[in-house]
Amino acid sequence: MKRIGVLFGMENSFPGALVERINARNVEGIEAEFVQTGAVQLDKPPAYSVIVDRISHDIPFYRAFLKHAAINGTVIINNPFWWSADDKFFNYTLAAKLGVAVPPTVILPHKLHPEGTTDRSMRNLEYPLNWDEVFAYVGEHGFMKPVDGGGWRDVYHIRTREEFFAAYDQSRDLCMMYQKAVDFTDYYRCYVVGQEKVHIMPYDPRKPHAERYVQNAAQDAAGKKLLKRIEQDCLTLCRALGYDLNTVEFAVEDGIPYAIDFMNPAPDADMQSVGAENFEWIVNAMADLAIAKAKLAPHVLELRWAPLLGGEAAPKPAKKPAKKKSASKMTAVKGADNGTASAVEQRGNEGGTEEKV
Repeated sequence: MKRIGVLFGMENSFPGALVERINARNVEGIEAEFVQTGAVQLDKPPAYSVIVDRISHDIPFYRAFLKHAAINGTVIINNPFWWSADDKFFNYTLAAKLGVAVPPTVILPHKLHPEGTTDRSMRNLEYPLNWDEVFAYVGEHGFMKPVDGGGWRDVYHIRTREEFFAAYDQSRDLCMMYQKAVDFTDYYRCYVVGQEKVHIMPYDPRKPHAERYVQNAAQDAAGKKLLKRIEQDCLTLCRALGYDLNTVEFAVEDGIPYAIDFMNPAPDADMQSVGAENFEWIVNAMADLAIAKAKLAPHVLELRWAPLLGGEAAPKPAKKPAKKKSASKMTAVKGADNGTASAVEQRGNEGGTEEKV
C-alpha cells in the first residue's frame, strides 16, 4: 500500500478535504492520511510515498524530517531542498531573466545588525547608503517587505520618503526589499499545480484577508490575450522554480501583468477565504497530483548525490591521451636554470588528472 501523507498546522478545511478526496477516488493500492511522526530514526525510511507539506516553513523539525524522507525516495510537495534555499529577491531576478515583467526592486541591508554580528562584520557595506539612487530607481511610492517573508507579515505600503524611513526603522534585523508600487487596474492570484494546471482568480489585496478573493468575477472582461500571458508566465515561473504547488500574483498596469509574489509553496487554501469554487478546484487538482506522484514513487530527487544512491558511481571523465611534444617545444618550456618544467606544462598535466569521486 502506498500512503499519501498531509503535513499541516493550524489550517482546518484543506487538509481534511484533500485526504477525503484522495480516498474517495478508491485508487487501488493508494490511501491518504494525516502524517504522524515522532523522533525520526536515521536508519528508518518514512512510511509515506508522497507527503504534501503545508507547515515545514515554520517548523525546522518538520523540514529536517522531510529532507530525510526525500533522500529515501518520498516525493515531497514541495521540494524541501529548493524551498529552504529560495528567497523572493532571487525569484525576482530569475523572473526578469526569464522575460516575466517585474517592478523595479532593491534589496536593503539590515537596519539592525543580525544577532551575533557587529559593525566590524559590515566592513564591506557602503556607508552611508546612497538613498537618492534607491529612490531614483524605485520611486517614493512602493512596498517594503521581507526577502523571505509570507502572509503579509512586516509589509509596509510606502508613499513618501518619510514613510520609507519610518518603516525601515521598524524592520529590526530583517532583510528587506523595496519594490515600486504598481498602479494596477486588475489583480490576479493564480493556483499553479503540477507545473501544468493554472487556475486564475481575481483578487484584491487592498481588502481584508477574508474578502480578497473576488467571488463570481467575470474573467472574460480582462481579455483572452492577457489571461493567456498570465497563464504562460505562471508556468514559466513555476517550472523554473521547480514548485508543484504555488500561487503567483499579478498586478496589471497598462495591460502589462507584473509578477508581484510567487514564492508561496504552501499557499492559502482555506475554504472560508478562497471561496467554494476555488476551494473545489484546488482540492481536486492536488488530489490528482498526489495520486499521480504516488503511482511513480519512490523517486529520488535529481541532486548531486542521486547517482550514488542506486549503487552506481557517477561516471569518471575519459582520460585524454597525452600528446607528444616535439623536441623544440619541450626546450621552449624548460626552465633556464635547472631544467624544471614551467608552470604552463604543469597546468597542462593537472588538467589531465582524473577527479576523485
